[in-house]
Amino acid sequence: MTTPVTIIGAGLGGLTLARVLHVHGIPATVHEADPSAESRTQGGQLDIHEGDGQCALADAGLTDEFRAIIHEGGDAARVLDQHGALLLDVPSDGTAVRPEVLRGDLRRMLLDSLPEGTVRWGSKVTDIRPLGDGRHGLTFTDGSTVTSTILVGADGAWSRVRPLLSDARPVYTGTTFVETYLHDVDERHPATAALVGRGAMYALAPGKGIVAHREAGGILHAYVELNRSAEWIAATDFTDTAAATARVAAEFDGWAPHLTALITDGETAPVARMIHTLPTGHRWDRVPGVTLLGDAAHLMPPSGDGANLAMFDGAELGKAIAQHLDDVEAALAAYERELFPRSEAFYADAHEILDLCLGERAPQSLVDFFSGHPEGQDEAVTQS
Repeated sequence: MTTPVTIIGAGLGGLTLARVLHVHGIPATVHEADPSAESRTQGGQLDIHEGDGQCALADAGLTDEFRAIIHEGGDAARVLDQHGALLLDVPSDGTAVRPEVLRGDLRRMLLDSLPEGTVRWGSKVTDIRPLGDGRHGLTFTDGSTVTSTILVGADGAWSRVRPLLSDARPVYTGTTFVETYLHDVDERHPATAALVGRGAMYALAPGKGIVAHREAGGILHAYVELNRSAEWIAATDFTDTAAATARVAAEFDGWAPHLTALITDGETAPVARMIHTLPTGHRWDRVPGVTLLGDAAHLMPPSGDGANLAMFDGAELGKAIAQHLDDVEAALAAYERELFPRSEAFYADAHEILDLCLGERAPQSLVDFFSGHPEGQDEAVTQS
């Protein structure tokens, strides 16, 4: 079986590519290792930017559907110190030029926009073989095979497609985010809910912080940020919920109890998400028939840009393929010419945001950032 466009990974970037191709009447198949769309949580709130994420959704013909899932007021932001003192309050002004949506809602919207059968669930790649003339043979865990004319790696940080193009591998930044959730917060955790407010809350100190966002349904979704070695993380047994919670909480001894409740009162097991990055300006030489998008192409620390860039990559690649239907290499070359400088420009911002949140001047550095750049109030988000 030959599939003209084979996409590995059903994240936001891969699904946006599939949707834009569909808009242009071009078939695509998305192979996803997850057994179903609901098999795991999809992360928290995302702010969707005018210059890339919203443009991609417009190219996908989904602007109205996107507007229907916006979390009104979610663009509010507060900065606190470790004692819970309010240092800066940026309320929502109701205009939300970078409106907030749940990643899961956005992914579901994209999935619903695709023809039935576009995504093949439980389809994990085990082998990829160059066949010549830009074609690649792929084998999956169930033993099935497919031959691609255009192969796109949209499969994230640990991409199986990337080695066809590049020897680069993600490296640990020295920062880990530990993810926790509190539910029914207005009834069960009112003091913590009040500290977080209606949008995002950043309680920071050098080397550590607690960042939370209010989500629909009375949920507080938190990321406990720690500058710690890979060895420290490995020595923390996150399969033992009580032990892991106690060890992480101990790093915040002396902090306001209503803040540390986001750690100690979590109603799901804490999940450690080690932050990795590819080299700044990661690029590769043109390889016939294959390319990358999103984190597979330009993994960087969370800064609010990752999801937006992935969707924009997908839309731009889809349009390039549509514009060069009879010349695969012209399409991929045109896409990559724009991809490399576009993504490189965001690496410095990503590392700067991490330093603003956890560097020596935190939390004042983030207060200064918000105060000096009010239009960028939601750049420093919890997860990209």
